[in-house]
Formats: sequence, structure tokens, C-alpha cells
Amino acid sequence: MPYEHSPSPVAPSLSSRLWTAGASGGVAICVLLVLAVFHRELAGWLILGALVVGFSTWMASRPRLAPPPSAPLEPAVEAVEGAGGLLSDAFEALRDPVLIVAGREPDDVAGRMVVLANGAARDLFRIPRQGARLVSVVRDPGVLEIVDEALFGGVDRTTDYAAVGAHDRHWRALARPLPAEGEEALALLVLRDETDVRRMELMRVDFLANASHELRTPLASLSGFIETLKGHAREDSVARDRFLDIMAAQADRMSRLVADLLSLSRIELNEHIPPSGKVDLSRAISDVADAVSVLTAERKVGVRIEGGAMRTPVIGDRDQIVQVVQNLVDNAVKYSPEGGVVEVVVRRDVSIDAPPDPIIAGSTRLSLLTPDHQAGARYAQVTVRDHGPGMAREYLPRLTERFYRVEGQKSGERLGTGLGLAIVKHIVNRHRGGMAVESAPGQGAAFTAYFPMAHEAPAPSSEA
Repeated sequence: MPYEHSPSPVAPSLSSRLWTAGASGGVAICVLLVLAVFHRELAGWLILGALVVGFSTWMASRPRLAPPPSAPLEPAVEAVEGAGGLLSDAFEALRDPVLIVAGREPDDVAGRMVVLANGAARDLFRIPRQGARLVSVVRDPGVLEIVDEALFGGVDRTTDYAAVGAHDRHWRALARPLPAEGEEALALLVLRDETDVRRMELMRVDFLANASHELRTPLASLSGFIETLKGHAREDSVARDRFLDIMAAQADRMSRLVADLLSLSRIELNEHIPPSGKVDLSRAISDVADAVSVLTAERKVGVRIEGGAMRTPVIGDRDQIVQVVQNLVDNAVKYSPEGGVVEVVVRRDVSIDAPPDPIIAGSTRLSLLTPDHQAGARYAQVTVRDHGPGMAREYLPRLTERFYRVEGQKSGERLGTGLGLAIVKHIVNRHRGGMAVESAPGQGAAFTAYFPMAHEAPAPSSEA
């Protein structure tokens, strides 16, 4: 439909209106951008404000256009796409997911359309730049409700939004109305990632709860022995030496417990951020074998590595991958009988979808962690097997719980903290990998960790 024309005497007022709107909008944008330079912690919101002001100024100054009835959302798309190159670049550069949503009828929930999504929103929801239905992008009722209030109530609203899955994310959603032409209404939807804040709060609560619970027993033991040494055992050299040895062991356990709790808390804090480095899994396993040589010599247990000679590149954090292998090998050594052998097997180009061959005859295999992955994804796996007492089927599902121990099992004189397998699971989950256990009573146990393979660059050609 053509633009509505006014008689020629009105033309100067139109130019004046355009100049005034552009000047005021330009000043506002400059002020916001200058504030963004000096307030970096609020830079994202200030740049977003500049984008909204620029968009609003452009909408207010453009000539009126009556929307064609056959295409109700086209004016909104054209308005957003024509807002200018600089503002478009700023919109794309925002790290927070931002959506511009259009709607016409309050009762037509399925008619809410995403007319523009920035790069962060497209990566998060895996949608095109425009044209997606809002109900297929965000299914949270709270978010849909605040968008409706912004579209048809003209009010700003915020709500919490949690994306539940293998890697939970927590967002703060803000919906704000935008000026629009014609019958369709426009709203801005911004998601601010608060995952780190929530995880830090949860880490603090979990650490205090776990530390207060697990440290109570060794502290009570230390207090009891100190009281005894101050009393009738003061002059008993034999009892004093025995009590001091026990106290030293309890203090060592408390130290390891605090270290493991802090390590687990740090891992959980960044669990939603996948690593991007490249690690040679075989080299990491070889380093672990060297590091545990003192422990294996004390326990008279051997470590045999199979497949460790080949290069096995995986995507990951080297320190954390070493920690996974070391925790699994430490457990296997502690539960192995004297003179036994711990077997470490490395394989590459493994599909996690294919059923694996059994490692222990007559055993039960259970997946402790299954990754979200695409079909055809390839993994490297490390399997650590011991020939210790093994475990019955009913114990397997709880092995990665904090402080869980299989009833009746002994792991040598040095009592563990009960956090080793929990740490392994969270590290593997951060690496977008998988974890499984296989065991049978009297036949030992085998733990397998999967890590995504890294693509190797092709070798340079030797031809001239």
C-alpha cells in the first residue's frame, strides 16, 4: 500500500520532525555509548539501551505506512531490518541473547513471531535470524507471559528462566514494549545469563553443608584424643604415640576432604562452560602412571597400559583430564589385592551409541553419565579395571554420589573422602563426555570415561 501523502505546505513540518527526532535520538545514543565506556560492568545494558533508543527514534521519524492485510508481520520485519548498519552491528555484538517479537492478536499464542534474533540468541536456541515462532523457541510459561504483557499491556516485566538439561543454565528474562506501526505489536526480549551467580550461591551452600557434616567426625575424634592426652595418658608414652598417629591420620583426612570439596566446587562452578583446548589422552595416562608409582610400590600393585603408544587427541582441559584418570587409577589401586594388576585401556574413534563388548564376564554394566551428542560423534575412551572385590548391581547407580561408600568394602589403611567418583563425573560432564561402570562381586570393577575426539590437522604432503 502506498505511503500517505500530505499537501505540500506540510512538507517543512515533516522535515522538521525528522531532524528533531534524529538529533534527540543521536544525542541520547552518544550519551549511552559514553557511559558504556566508563561503566564497563553495565556496558551490555547501556549498548542495548542505545540500540532501543536508535530503533525507537527511527520508528518515530519514519513516514506512516499502512500494513497490507495479507502479510501482517512484514512491516515489523522491514522496520527492524532497516534500522541502520551501525545499530545492526551493535545488536549482533551483544553477548546477551536478544529477540524482537511481534504479535497481532492477544489470543493467538502461536502467532507470536521472532522478527529478529541476534547472534547470541541464534546460537542458544538454534533458530534463524527471523521467522521462528516464539512458542517453539521458548516454552517456559513465565517468559511467554511477560512477552505478552509487553506486547499487549505495554509494561516492562522480568522473570527467571531455567533451561534444564545435562548442563543447567539460569537466565533473567526482561521483556519491554517497543513502538510499532500498524496492527502488530513489538516487544524486546533480553536474556541475561545468571548461571555463574546461581552456581556460586549453590557452591557456597553445598560446601558449608558438606564440610560441616563430614568434618564433624574427625574433629570429634581429635578433640577426644587431645582430652585424653591432657589427662591420664599424659605420662603413658605408648598410648601417646598411638594417639598421635591416629590424630595425624585424622588431620590428613580432613585436609584431603577440604581439598576435594574445594576442587568439586570449582568444577561445578564452570561445568556449563565446555573446554576448548586439545589434550593427548595417552600422554596424560602415561603421566598418571608415573605419578602413582610410589603408591603402587607401597601396595605391591602393578599398572599395565594398553593402547597408550598411539596419539589420542581429545577436546579438554589437561589438568582435569589428568585428575579423572588419577582418581580412577587411585581407586583401582586401593581396592586391588596385593600383587594384583590395574589394567588401563585406551581406545580412540569410539561410537558411544554402539553397545560395547563386556569387559568382565557375567557383570552388570551401567551408564553413569550419557552425553548430549550428535549422531556419528566420535570419542576416545579410557577404561580402568581392578581385580578387587567388585560390587553388586544394586550399588552401582549411587557410585557418583558425594560421600557414598559401598557397604562392607575396605580400601586399605588410608580412608578416602568419598568424593573421587563425584569429581570424575562432573569433570566428564563438563567435557561433554560419558561415563560407565561394569562390575560383578568377586571379579573387580571397570570404570570407563569417554571424551570427545579432537580433529587433527592433515599431515603436510611430502611432494614438492
